[in-house]
Amino acid sequence: MFFQIIDILGTIAFAISGVLVALNKKLDPFGVFIIAFVTAVGGGTLRDVLIGKTPVFWMLDMTFLYVIAGSTLFAVIFRYKLDKLRKSLFLFDTIGIGLYTVIGVEKGLAVGLHPLICIALGTMSACFGGVLRDILCNEIPVIFRKEIYATACIVGGLVYFGLSALDVIENNLVFLISGLVVIVVRLTAVVFKISLPTLYRVNQ
Repeated sequence: MFFQIIDILGTIAFAISGVLVALNKKLDPFGVFIIAFVTAVGGGTLRDVLIGKTPVFWMLDMTFLYVIAGSTLFAVIFRYKLDKLRKSLFLFDTIGIGLYTVIGVEKGLAVGLHPLICIALGTMSACFGGVLRDILCNEIPVIFRKEIYATACIVGGLVYFGLSALDVIENNLVFLISGLVVIVVRLTAVVFKISLPTLYRVNQ
């Protein structure tokens, strides 16, 4: 039940982030819903396909479809209340990657994958929905820019296994702390303008 609640919260966060991008692009209502849907379930779909868990999660539980539809309606109705859409998008997207990273790690552990593969799976779960959203909206995906994005997910995954190895903290708390680390790392990087170096060739 705990993990289902976290999964739904991640779905809500990603769906709203998708709506905000779609509204900025002035898409029609159908387009807004599709972007919200792809953003919310894209990463989880890739995760389930990679570990051979099919049909994927949202095909087996209609709750996710209802949650995405409700989140889309909420974000559209209150789009003017969500002032400064760029900041709102950043916040919901950051919450989404934090929650989906640890969900992906847990899913990997459930099928007996190596910790490094679990971290990779968690990172893909967190980032792939945003990649699809940005591509469909004709944007360079955030994960491919110099911003701290996937790196935050990797740090959260490492913290998860570090705390688990200590075996002194209850598992649900490890889950929450790891997700919070992803969010804090991402927020800190943006606030203090910390970024990864870009690889480019300087013309002589």
